[in-house]
Amino acid sequence: MQIIEINSLDAPEIAPYASLTEAQLRNRLDPASALFIAESPKVINVALDAGYKPVSLLCERRHIDGDARGIIERCPDLTVYTGDRDLLARLTGYTLTRGVLCAMRRPQPPAVEDIVCGARRVAVIDGVVDTTNIGAIFRSAAALGVDAVLLTPTSCDPLNRRAVRVSMGSVFLVPWTWVDSPSDLKTYGFRTVAMALTDNSVSIDDERLCEEPCLAIILGAEGDGLTRQVISEADWVARIPMQHGVDSLNVAAASAVAFWQLRYKKKTRIITKYHD
Repeated sequence: MQIIEINSLDAPEIAPYASLTEAQLRNRLDPASALFIAESPKVINVALDAGYKPVSLLCERRHIDGDARGIIERCPDLTVYTGDRDLLARLTGYTLTRGVLCAMRRPQPPAVEDIVCGARRVAVIDGVVDTTNIGAIFRSAAALGVDAVLLTPTSCDPLNRRAVRVSMGSVFLVPWTWVDSPSDLKTYGFRTVAMALTDNSVSIDDERLCEEPCLAIILGAEGDGLTRQVISEADWVARIPMQHGVDSLNVAAASAVAFWQLRYKKKTRIITKYHD
């Protein structure tokens, strides 16, 4: 372990934590050098368990033998940057991280066919740009048994710092990648259901939806929802029944309802034995 004391947030070695934007961290010109930031010991450990590679750690001195100790023991060759609490507290969001941040290598997204192979239920996020919503959708997907998440290019990056934090590390638990269009899932044998309010939408508890062997659940942007094209190309359009005149739910809340209601239910074969 190499411990490096820092006395200024302008130190170039801590630029990933202090000054680089999300776009700069993604480093599209050199994907092999792309990074993301994981915050808090719990989230960092989830990422390590999932095979993500750490580059460096930033924490207060007291955390080296405290909250960061387990991480350091797991990664003995890790470079650890440390400084006074008053200095590090000036970092945006630092006080929400339990004082430990980790820069990690950003892996290349897998191919769509690789993550949907064998899947029964996948989520397709189309044009959702709020980092909090992205994190919450991933947390629900992980908790409620969604096999994979696919995002269109107009959606927010799941490895955005805030999205990772809100998801509590769930972005590391569910396979995910980018897809050009929700309709692309049909190529891989999925039927698609667009979550939208239309004249021909069915209730989300329609038994025919649950009986679909492979279903892609499409969730739309905040405010405007899904485009007419996406809705028209979907095999199904489904709505969540509402009361008290409420017309819709936040996309993150709607995703949790949809994932639970449309989860894949294995059919059990009942064998009856007759005795004389």
